[in-house]
Amino acid sequence: MAKIIRQMKVAVFSTQPYDSEFFDRANHEGKHEFFYFQPSLNPDTCALGEGFEAICVFVNDQLNEDCLRRLAAKGLKMIALRCAGFNNVNLKVAEELGIKVARVPAYSPHAVAEHAVALILTLNRKTHKAYNRVREGNFSLVRLEGFDLYKKTVGVIGTGKIGRSFIDIMKGFGCRILAYDKYPVEGLEGVEYVELDTIYKESDIISLHCPLNEETQYLLNKEVFDKVKPGLMLINTSRGGLIDTQAAIHALKHKQLGYLGIDVYEQEEKLFFQDLSETIITDDLIARLMGFPNVLITAHQAFFTQNALTQIAETTLNNISAYEGNEPLVNEVKVA
Repeated sequence: MAKIIRQMKVAVFSTQPYDSEFFDRANHEGKHEFFYFQPSLNPDTCALGEGFEAICVFVNDQLNEDCLRRLAAKGLKMIALRCAGFNNVNLKVAEELGIKVARVPAYSPHAVAEHAVALILTLNRKTHKAYNRVREGNFSLVRLEGFDLYKKTVGVIGTGKIGRSFIDIMKGFGCRILAYDKYPVEGLEGVEYVELDTIYKESDIISLHCPLNEETQYLLNKEVFDKVKPGLMLINTSRGGLIDTQAAIHALKHKQLGYLGIDVYEQEEKLFFQDLSETIITDDLIARLMGFPNVLITAHQAFFTQNALTQIAETTLNNISAYEGNEPLVNEVKVA
């Protein structure tokens, strides 16, 4: 006799129109019932999640101890992260409360890797500036010069699936690849695993593809920026907290950093995924970054492809179904 799984009610936070579109498409059989909330989840909004056995959250939702205890008291049993990172969840408290946490460990790593390359090419060849110039009838090439990527040294910090996808692309440009990872991948062709100091001192471009945790918080700081090759291009499509923004601004002003491309920002939860075009931005750090001509900022869109959104929705639904059916939770996140 087939196992009957009841429909599970799930509160989805930080919902954008594309979230509900792809989740409803993946849930076409109606296995679960989704309740979509536009606000992000934090101690001020966690009352919205009360009474739900499962909640689905994204990168800027904050599940601290206070929030977790309040939701657990109201029946929370599972947190379904629709992202790979889990630094925004207090895993120790979740484990203490018996709350299961599952994530989407890989959703089209090519999407993020390709976006990192797009940042490199745009910063280098200044296509965004050329586009605006031509629209205004300005066909001058002055100050649009770039450099050949061929034979440049690219440092890759983090060689998981995204890091390896990025490496494959950069090898196609004929770059020398230096890499660092706490757990190196054996048999990775065309890659030199080195210490971080070597990456800092020899790289023309550094791209970050590592998680944010206690060890990597402010991995790129003033001490590091003092070591790097002057004019370094730094790319971050991972987590904003990997870079000390104040130190990056100092390095930009003193030309240690020649280019900065970021899809993430350490205070992004107050800004990203919102239309603030008619609002005064009160974050002085990002306002300063936006004033540099050699800085390119995108608003956490590296993951944003149809392929990735489909994978995110399907994997999240599978995680919820596995929990509900008391099956092995293959994407469970536990305290290290």
